[in-house]
Amino acid sequence: MSAQAALSAAVRALEAAGIEGASRDARILLAEAMAVTRDRLTLHLADDLPPEVQARFEAMIARRADRAPVSRIIGRRAFWGRDFAVTPEVLDPRPETECLIAAALGGPVPQRLLDLGTGSGIIAVTLLAEWPDARGVACDISPAALEVAVRNAARHGVSGRLDLIVSDWFGAVRGRFDLIASNPPYIAADEMAGLAEEVRGHDPRAALTDEGDGLAAYRVIAGQAGACLCPGGRILVETGWRQGAAVAALFDAEGFAQVAILPDLEGRDRVIGAVWPG
Repeated sequence: MSAQAALSAAVRALEAAGIEGASRDARILLAEAMAVTRDRLTLHLADDLPPEVQARFEAMIARRADRAPVSRIIGRRAFWGRDFAVTPEVLDPRPETECLIAAALGGPVPQRLLDLGTGSGIIAVTLLAEWPDARGVACDISPAALEVAVRNAARHGVSGRLDLIVSDWFGAVRGRFDLIASNPPYIAADEMAGLAEEVRGHDPRAALTDEGDGLAAYRVIAGQAGACLCPGGRILVETGWRQGAAVAALFDAEGFAQVAILPDLEGRDRVIGAVWPG
């Protein structure tokens, strides 16, 4: 079978399964199966697929039809212009988190930053890659997640400037920081059933929800971050699009200044920024 014929069959299969962006996903998976770059796939569509490549591609398409995200199938996700390893132990990075990165890069360069609940390490690794003179600490309660963050830090050349520690939020964190960033679990328990299967069925549940109202992590972070921030230090946290006012109120109540609700590209509440006056 030619690559073009296999691609056409795959698109039909994904469309029949109700997958949005079927053509895009099929092309990504075919390029992966053929071990060619996506921008060169068109040049290889007339090629005959070896049986093992065809079998690999068909298995990938079957997984995607079963609602596995493309990133879970190929084991990586593009984020802020870099590829990051993702495994079942970590949250699949979302494009919305790039809003937090943009907000961080729009402010002063910190000497030392802290990423709370780092997961795959995308926030800390991305910021350190963009700020070659900064150093950081990233923590997670999951040792398995930190193993993925170790891989991503090495891949992007920031291992020597990033300490990765097991910690339940601030529990094992020491010292003060110029910037704290976090994308904590913010889905309320009663919202879980409404999530897409690609999310609900493949992301670690603990990375999605606090099993309560979705605000538990923010209460801890707002209540304890001041003790870990330098005077004038910033904090940035990602939130759900309906949580902006509630999360901002938590930081305001704890004495933070310049509390701001920052929107994503669709104009929805996405990031809360604040400054610790000291």
